[in-house]
Amino acid sequence: MAESKLPYLNAYGNIKRALDKIKTAATPTRFSQDFLENTLGMTGGGARPLIPFFKRTGFLGSDGTPTQLYREFRNPALSGAAAAKALKTGYAPIYEMDEEAHRRDATKLKGLVVQATGADADAPSVKAIVKSFDALNGFADFSAVDEEVAPDDNLEDGSGNGAGGGAEEGERQVTLTGLNLGYTINLHLPATSDVAVYSAIFKSLRENLLRDL
Repeated sequence: MAESKLPYLNAYGNIKRALDKIKTAATPTRFSQDFLENTLGMTGGGARPLIPFFKRTGFLGSDGTPTQLYREFRNPALSGAAAAKALKTGYAPIYEMDEEAHRRDATKLKGLVVQATGADADAPSVKAIVKSFDALNGFADFSAVDEEVAPDDNLEDGSGNGAGGGAEEGERQVTLTGLNLGYTINLHLPATSDVAVYSAIFKSLRENLLRDL
């Protein structure tokens, strides 16, 4: 694999074959040439560039050690998302130009490659990059990445009593024509020892906010 802004193999068909074998082979301590040839059965000059390709796409560390992404790829439940992350890692210059590059047809993808590399559109490397991208994209599931939900930062955990102040949370379930709706009220109470203050607050809450629910 010649030096390029984007990773590729001239024998790009080896990418799919290697990834298929990685799924079934035990994770090595180090992904070496010996592992590639004797365990995965990937021999010949066309297979050797697989190691730098996997390094640049995030499956291997700089010393050939399998990364967490490599391990996730071997997990059937995480494999598609891991391949999608590897695609965005290796082809970051393309994704900086088009966040939906994995959805583009061959012509549009080729244009992105030409733009990212500055190579001639008819250069063999451009075709190899497009085909290598497609080979990895064949394993990717971007919907699985989109479904990863971050924790809700809007939830507040308040505690305290009347004298020290704090937050009280109330939950109420409402049913409207068969539709269940829920809401959470975060109420920050003033620090006071006067119980009458809290009584007035909750009375007003019941009469004005919850009255019609």
